Amino acid sequence: MSRIIIRNAQVFDATGAPPYPADVLVEGNRIRAVATDRGALDATGAEVIDAAGMTLMPGMVEGHSHPTFTGVSQPSELGEIPPEEHLILAIKNTRLMLDHGFTSLFEAASAKLRLGVVIRNAINAGDFIGPRMRAASPEITVTAGLGDERRVHMYRESFALIADGPDEVRKAARLCMREGVDNLKINVSGDDFVTNARAAITPMSRAEINTAAEVAKDFGRMLVAHSRSAESVKRCVEAGVDCIYHCDQADEEALDMLERHKDRHYVGPAFGLLYNLIYEPEKSGVPLDFIEQRGFRKAFDVSCETYHQMRKRGIRVVIGGDYGFAFTPQGQNARDIHHFVRFFGYSPIEALQCATAVGADLMQMRGELGLVKEGYLADLLLVRGDVTNDVTLLQDKDNLAMVMTDGRLWKDPRRQIVREALPLAAE
Repeated sequence: MSRIIIRNAQVFDATGAPPYPADVLVEGNRIRAVATDRGALDATGAEVIDAAGMTLMPGMVEGHSHPTFTGVSQPSELGEIPPEEHLILAIKNTRLMLDHGFTSLFEAASAKLRLGVVIRNAINAGDFIGPRMRAASPEITVTAGLGDERRVHMYRESFALIADGPDEVRKAARLCMREGVDNLKINVSGDDFVTNARAAITPMSRAEINTAAEVAKDFGRMLVAHSRSAESVKRCVEAGVDCIYHCDQADEEALDMLERHKDRHYVGPAFGLLYNLIYEPEKSGVPLDFIEQRGFRKAFDVSCETYHQMRKRGIRVVIGGDYGFAFTPQGQNARDIHHFVRFFGYSPIEALQCATAVGADLMQMRGELGLVKEGYLADLLLVRGDVTNDVTLLQDKDNLAMVMTDGRLWKDPRRQIVREALPLAAE
């Protein structure tokens, strides 16, 4: 069994406490000791990493992950990628996420059925090193809902399965269960990026949502939802949806419902998409007149106010910004932590907890993951500097001196090499 001692670190353990000096022992894939009495750990037979000047923290969890989204501008482009090439591109994205310190991915939707499942299975089998994954289904939507890219004169695929009425939703959901997904995704509201149904519209009926919830519960899987409109949030709470994304138009009634059931639900703003459109329009490639016509500036302000309220009400919020489109490149994901501080009123420590401890709970790994604590799985980062003072340090992968997943060094500070340079088979 491998033994690694990380000495002289400032430990951010993600419990909410400020960082403190300690040495940490990792044996195999577990944290065996966190010693505040420095030098007390027996280093016999252990590799030693000197972490002076660095923060040791849990690996981050991407709570709205789309590793199968490959930088496309339009949803229909995802349907045009052949599955073989798509798989390779998605594997590269999972490894890119490790480079940036994300040791767990909660997949919010897969662009094709089984892409996420196959990658998850390969990682779990040890075929290559990658983040922990909960694999998702494609986004189940209804005719004219988000993800329906068809036209009367032309059939087009996107990232969605089209299902109308409870019977079709049940069949689509069961198909996803059969193929091994962990997370079932439904698109309850529309979105301002599409013309069929804008964000304030709620195309998916209560009966359809409840059917998806019933199937997910019967199979012991999680149900997640794209949900922008206030009405869609309410329907999701009523149905017991586990993780409700966006929620930006949630009114007082919807917020009250979420607060009453805050131990049952997680929410995720997917705010990176709005931030990039408003603050970096020249990089997004989205025309300025489109941004104005679709009301994205107002949506930005509304989201900020909504998540200020979420924080005050103690609702569990995870990071994840809908990264994977041309205007939200994979690898920017840690920006969300600073967004929480800058726009939602979180303290740096609270925002870091959303990216670690809260994310681990979403992964259904409470008591196993998300803290630097004896007995926990060794998914760990060493960050140059004090990340609790400056969360933007996490935005630059060069500030990550060490990335450890399941006790294995993906990035070793003593060698300054990244494992992604190796062929897959070599691992």
